[in-house]
Amino acid sequence: MNTHNTMKKIALFALSSITVIFAGCGDKASPSDSTVASPDSAVSIAGSMPLTTEIPPELIEGTPQPIKVPNLEPVPTSAPVLMVPEGTQLLSTDKSVTGSDDFPIIGELSYITDGDKEAGEGYFVELMDGLQWVQIDLEEPADLSAIWVWHYHSQARAYHDVVVQVSNDPTFESGVTVLFNNDYDNSAKQGKGSSKPYVDSRYGKLIDAKGANAQYVRLYSNGNTANDMNHYIEVEVYGK
Repeated sequence: MNTHNTMKKIALFALSSITVIFAGCGDKASPSDSTVASPDSAVSIAGSMPLTTEIPPELIEGTPQPIKVPNLEPVPTSAPVLMVPEGTQLLSTDKSVTGSDDFPIIGELSYITDGDKEAGEGYFVELMDGLQWVQIDLEEPADLSAIWVWHYHSQARAYHDVVVQVSNDPTFESGVTVLFNNDYDNSAKQGKGSSKPYVDSRYGKLIDAKGANAQYVRLYSNGNTANDMNHYIEVEVYGK
């Protein structure tokens, strides 16, 4: 075989492989913002894959407010990495959303599963002050791998009493699994949590669902460090 042609085929194969990798990132920002795991950032386990999503562009508005919350996680500078079972899919797109506040102050509850994660007007729903919850109906039980949450990321803030639960009971009176809870004083009356509070950013908060089987996902919050309102831009639920 001609040596020149052989080397050309090898080069084309390598280029096509790189193209496939970046096409799977789903991030319109720079490659460094991609949610695709690298060998140094995650351990590949047989039958698993890195979870990927599209990271929205950065948009910072308004005057920064002090965030006085103990045990606050460092502000992320890149997308989180989580290995999930092969075959994991996004299950929540356009699924029905209900909540404790039937009449949002701004936006609609349907924004939470519409696939738009950008910041700014027209992309978020604002619920009234105090403890509020939203609930996603996946329409059928599934083995959940992860829940990715964007509250509001055009201004640095931390939301209070963030609790994420899943269940096959739409009333959440039985069979409830708590995946995340940073309510350290049980003010939300969902049990005292040990998860760390965090600053919302365009990278969202990625929560490991650890294979919990559920049809419904409920998320609580109780205002934030900038104001007393509750906000959601998008919630992505992954599983199979």
